[in-house]
Parts: sequence; structure tokens; C-alpha cells
Amino acid sequence: MADPLPLERFRVLDLTRVRSGPTAVRQFADWGAQVLMVEGKGGRSAVTSDRRGSDFQNLNRNKRSIEIDLKSDAGLEVFYRLVRDADVLFENFRPDVKHRLKIDFDTLHAINPRLVYVSISGFGQDGPYAKRPGLDQIIQGMGGLMSITGLQGQGPVRAGIAVSDSSTGLYAALGAMTALLDREVTGKGRWVRSSLLQGQIAMLDFQAARWLMEGEVAGQTGNDHPTAVPMGLFPSADGVINLAASGQAMFEGFCKVAGAEHLVTDPRFTARERAKHRSEINAEMAKITRTRTSADWIAALNAVGVPCGPVNAIDAVFADPQVMHLGMSQPVNHPALGDINLVGQPIEISGLDPALRTAAPDPGQHSRDVLLELGYSSAEIDQLIADQVV
Repeated sequence: MADPLPLERFRVLDLTRVRSGPTAVRQFADWGAQVLMVEGKGGRSAVTSDRRGSDFQNLNRNKRSIEIDLKSDAGLEVFYRLVRDADVLFENFRPDVKHRLKIDFDTLHAINPRLVYVSISGFGQDGPYAKRPGLDQIIQGMGGLMSITGLQGQGPVRAGIAVSDSSTGLYAALGAMTALLDREVTGKGRWVRSSLLQGQIAMLDFQAARWLMEGEVAGQTGNDHPTAVPMGLFPSADGVINLAASGQAMFEGFCKVAGAEHLVTDPRFTARERAKHRSEINAEMAKITRTRTSADWIAALNAVGVPCGPVNAIDAVFADPQVMHLGMSQPVNHPALGDINLVGQPIEISGLDPALRTAAPDPGQHSRDVLLELGYSSAEIDQLIADQVV
């Protein structure tokens, strides 16, 4: 039997939509937090209106839902009652919206000084771009990712996943957990802020540091690693392989397996010189890798500690025996859809099992239950429903 999940004691209010916010909240939901999606009447934005589609189900599992008209006084009263007992609140409105709705940090902190309030925005809570709408693809361009993705000279290329959305969601979750640890010492709730632009720039990592410290503006290098040589995509007899032989020991290991020890002594291909002769070493290695199958290379090179792997389509990813062993496909039952599979948690903690417990809820699915928990009578709940407050 697994131990109780570590976040079960926390109550989380989720006012987010689309991807970055739900990604952040999912980290809490999967590890046991009591997450309540607070939705406006009529459900969430059109971007995620297909609630029974794979994307919404994957982002919003392990959560409950209540619909509240936050523009009404009665709706605000219901919401404020929720805030009194909440530990964390996540929102990703444009910065001015929360003030118009009277659900900003200062207002809610006065109601519950222990509340950790997390804001995710496109560009930050203030500054010249604060009121702009922020979407992942726009941020990939502004944050530099599109300029370094793709083949050399190809022109800007969007990454195949929502890098700024997903990474900012993870940073926001980390910020919330850091603030909760701080609260254990200070007793204070903090306002945690992150933006897609900040998240995207942080994810540039060494590429950003190359500019900040060394003045190097990275460009597109396609399937080659930007700085490590040789590392990239190489042809095989029946396809392609990903091969990393940039460290000297790995390079020598490849040459030994390939029967190409002469490359080790070639003055162009010493550890100090390989980066200057990337095209030549790639060409020499491609002649060799074409002579054997992908499976042969992958087995032989990994056996001597040289990283090498296939380039999988998504279906092949989930058919891979190691991926199956890691449990990255997890089942959950949906009342209407039946048994479905979603993406599992990528974190393992001994003795804990962040299972997918419930599918994403329908809008307002738990409104009556939540109101009863807040102390409303059945008659009061009926009236709130009749007045379309919930």
C-alpha cells in the first residue's frame, strides 16, 4: 500500500485556463492536493472547450469543478468563502482582469493572509507589454526559441510542443511550493508571479548564457548540437540514429565500434579541433553509419557507453519497453468516455504513487457538493442555482 500523497492537506483554487495554468495546477492535483476548478458560468475559454478531448482531460485530471458568476455579489461571496480555507490560488488572467473582478492578491490576502496567490501572465504583471495577450507561439518567437530551432538558414521554426506554456507552468508550480515552504516559517502567504516570456527565456538556458557571458548569438544548427561535436542525427542502413560522441571517451568508443580508429588520430578531429571541422567529421561518420542498421548501431554503441538512440514517432514512444516500464501511460475512468489513457507523472518518489484518480470534470460537476461543504443549506443552494450564480 502506498503512503498518503504528500499534498493532500492543501486546498487549491484553480482559476486558470488553456495550458500554462492547468499545467501548474496539475502538479498539485497529481500529488493529492484538493483542487477545485473555479469556472465562470458557461465553462472555460473556447481554446479548451472540448472538455472530453485528450488535451483537456490530460491537463485537468484529479480536479473538481464549480461554476460561479464572479461578476455578481452573491457569486463573489461564494468565492470569498472558498478563499478563506484555501492554501493556494492559481490564475492566468490578463493582469488587469483580477482587479476588475475584485479577486486580486491584496483583496484576497486581506481575507486569508496565509493564501499563496500565483499569477501567470504572458509578459509580466507590469511593464510596457503587461496588457498584451500572450500565446505560446508568440512567446517562442519573442523569447528566442524560434531563432535557434530548425536547419541552418531555414528561417524561424516553431518547436513542436508548447515550450513556453508548459515550462512556465512548471516554474509557477515550483514557485507555489517554495512559497508554501516559506509560509511554514513566516506564516505569510506570498504573491508568486511568472510569465510565459520569463519561462521561455529561462528555458534558453545555455544558449542565453552564451550571449550574456560571451556575446555569442546562437543560430540554427538543425539536428547538430549547438556546441558539442559530433552530436546529432546520422544516417543508418535503414533510417537514422541519434548519436552523441562529443566527449573524447565517447568519440574513441564510436571509432572502435566502427572500426575507424584512424579518425582518432586525424589532426582535424582532436578534442580541441572537432568543433572547427564539424562538417568534415559529420561526413566521415555518415559514411560509416550508413553501413549498418539502426538497431545494430544502437545496441553496439550503448554497450560501450556511447549514447545512441532511435528517432521515434509518438506511437513508437509509447510502445518502447523502457517507456512502458516507467508507466508513462496511465489509465483513468471517465463516466462518459470509459477507460482512457493519459500521460503519467514524470516524477517518482519512493513509497508514493501519484495515480490518476479521476478524469477531468464536467463544468460545475461538483458545485452542489462544494457548496454543502461550505455550509450552504439545500434551500440556499437551490436559490443560487435558480439565480444562475452557480
